[in-house]
Amino acid sequence: MGPLQIKDLLQQAPEGQAVTLKGWVRTKRESKNAIFIALNDGSTIHNIQAVAGPEQFAETLIQQVTTGSCLRIEGTLIASMGAGQSVEVQISELEVYGTADPEKYPLQPKRHSLEFLREIAHLRPRTNTFGAILRVRHALAFAVHQYFNEKGFFYLHTPIITASDAEGAGEMFRVTTLDMDKPPRDEQGAINYKEDFFGREANLTVSGQLEGELGALALSKIYTFGPTFRAENSNTTRHLAEFWMIEPEMAFFELADNMDLAEDFVKTVIGYALEHCKDDLDFLQKRQAEEDKSKPQNERSLPLLEKLSFVVDNPFERLTYTEAIEILLKSKPHKEKKFQYPVGWGIDLSSEHERYLVEKHFKKPVILTNYPKEIKSFYMKLDEDGKTVRAMDVLFPGIGEIIGGSQREENYDKLLERVKEIGIDPENVWWYLETRQFGTAPHSGFGLGFERLVLFVTGMANIRDVIPFPRFPKSAEF
Repeated sequence: MGPLQIKDLLQQAPEGQAVTLKGWVRTKRESKNAIFIALNDGSTIHNIQAVAGPEQFAETLIQQVTTGSCLRIEGTLIASMGAGQSVEVQISELEVYGTADPEKYPLQPKRHSLEFLREIAHLRPRTNTFGAILRVRHALAFAVHQYFNEKGFFYLHTPIITASDAEGAGEMFRVTTLDMDKPPRDEQGAINYKEDFFGREANLTVSGQLEGELGALALSKIYTFGPTFRAENSNTTRHLAEFWMIEPEMAFFELADNMDLAEDFVKTVIGYALEHCKDDLDFLQKRQAEEDKSKPQNERSLPLLEKLSFVVDNPFERLTYTEAIEILLKSKPHKEKKFQYPVGWGIDLSSEHERYLVEKHFKKPVILTNYPKEIKSFYMKLDEDGKTVRAMDVLFPGIGEIIGGSQREENYDKLLERVKEIGIDPENVWWYLETRQFGTAPHSGFGLGFERLVLFVTGMANIRDVIPFPRFPKSAEF
């Protein structure tokens, strides 16, 4: 099972017991009377202090102990006299597994910018910030699976390679084995995909939703949790080319059931992180407060733990898109022309509008429903008025939309009409349409971009900093 991790050792009562430590050096300092080594193995944000006598080891060995080097330490666990830790290890044996030349190792004990750390993504998990983010990311992913398992959902693996474009978004990565230098051509001179691996054009998926619906119409409740890909040339702090999506789909759920599930789901997984990641979240809260010091007062965020409790403790406000537009039209920022984007029925709300509703007007998370059909996807169920659809978006402080979902259109004729209306060839989605002819049922679902959730919970500002190895335009280095 390997040695006890530092996280576990820090919990033990110091009784002079023999322990083995393995990890990376964060700092080393030498005084007249002792050598102090702070060691971390990634199991916790906290280091453990290991102490040796000044003459205990050969100078050549101690010189190899530098920030970033990897050690094995045998010793005894004793009560610590120093401030900041309750236990420490008195070293009896020291082995250097790997050195880290201080002239070359880029993570010396000082503050590094996030931009710089993105350039060394292979090493950045060793920093306090990224260690904390990755542990929180793990806890949230675990909480997602635990939540759905306890609610009777089945985890469905939807394909990563697909021939359909679920969102009609269009920006997809092509998957091909054709020779790019001399692709086969048909009689018209176009590339002949019949000769490609799948015998047709294939892409990386933008969403597992359409296939997820097929699963829900057999197993009742399913969820997907997998990578999705968008080839938008978008260099913002909110976009990645490869990211993870959580997409539950439920037969027999109507719009209100869908909202209840979405609200309970995000409250539960954020609650799990609050309970199990306290040390990491405390650290990330301090980090965010530091960052905020340089910002004007109106751009500062709520303290991180307060923001997370704000979501967990408040019932979400529910209202229609039409009601939200009325509130925005009467709002002070609209009247004083402070909004960057105009407000009017039919607009796709921008995050400034969504944040106004959450942070200023209701002071709680908001679920908006019944959007105009023109700004929503073809598969959403039409309302009686024929103008709006049974969509629901969950809006959070600081971020705007975090979940998008809807009751799906289960009526074959209406769905076929919408597919044609937006220019999708019905032949391309024949299997999707066919589920509406064989035992169709009311059903609903939603999508949550996992990185958006991690961004929210960690208080980070850039989505490239909440995934280990970000993929974005002109960047696939690691």
